[in-house]
Amino acid sequence: MRLQRTIKKETVFHGIGLHTGKHATVKVKPAPRDTGVVFYRIDKGAIIKAHVHSVIDTAFATTIGYEGAKIRTVEHLLAAAAGLGIDNLHVEVDGPEIPILDGSSLELTGMLLEAGIAKQGKRMPHIVITKPVVYEDSHARVVALPHEGTRISFSISFSHHLLGHQELTIDLNETNFLKEIAPARTFGFLRDVEMLRANGLAKGGSLENAIVVGDEGILNTSGLRFTDEFVRHKVLDTVGDMSLIGFPIQGHILLEKAGHTANLRFLKKLLLSPDCYLLRSEVDHISHHAFHYR
Repeated sequence: MRLQRTIKKETVFHGIGLHTGKHATVKVKPAPRDTGVVFYRIDKGAIIKAHVHSVIDTAFATTIGYEGAKIRTVEHLLAAAAGLGIDNLHVEVDGPEIPILDGSSLELTGMLLEAGIAKQGKRMPHIVITKPVVYEDSHARVVALPHEGTRISFSISFSHHLLGHQELTIDLNETNFLKEIAPARTFGFLRDVEMLRANGLAKGGSLENAIVVGDEGILNTSGLRFTDEFVRHKVLDTVGDMSLIGFPIQGHILLEKAGHTANLRFLKKLLLSPDCYLLRSEVDHISHHAFHYR
């Protein structure tokens, strides 16, 4: 097991939210070991821990908080931290949504690396999948299997000639997350834009921060960063969402047509399946009850 990690110094970014269209400034600061990722909605005086039990909405983004103080679209920042193996952060935000930037985690990982990664003098517990865990609904399927490392397999299918069926399997580490996953941008269909905006979503969406897919192809003149950028972004979202369990997961996670809702329901099912995982801690002590201390 590796040591827990935070960043060496504060880093700041700002921009508009994908769904609210509102501007926000975010300060990401070092945090002590065993903190996890904690958000501070400073304009509301609210403290919100990044945890599965803090999630209040999964429609087109992962939203944490409570009525009156919530933060939308936390998954790309969480993915950047998890992908780099950063466990403990204080995140101050003065608005309702984390800025979307270019729609990926590329700028976020760059800022975290520039801030520097600091090792902390305590090992990071991790969840070890010991028996299969299956979540399934009418739309999606998420399965966790025992595996020595952290592997994600994702498959998507869309009735569009450009997307169709895409699948990717990746054994995640910091190097290939940076190269293969972090640059993948969020995407949406032009035909859905009016519906989303009528429901108060995608107010800040543009060709600068999302891949927009029309009937004939993508509208972005810059083109795609990967031929399979769509499934890569789904993996990015998954890395962010899965980090909400509070510990790295050792296992093989297979996802079919899954999104934020299925990801979070899977995590809740995993927590309710103590016979299917072990929590390995610093002294190799294994416990099913360690979730209470974070």
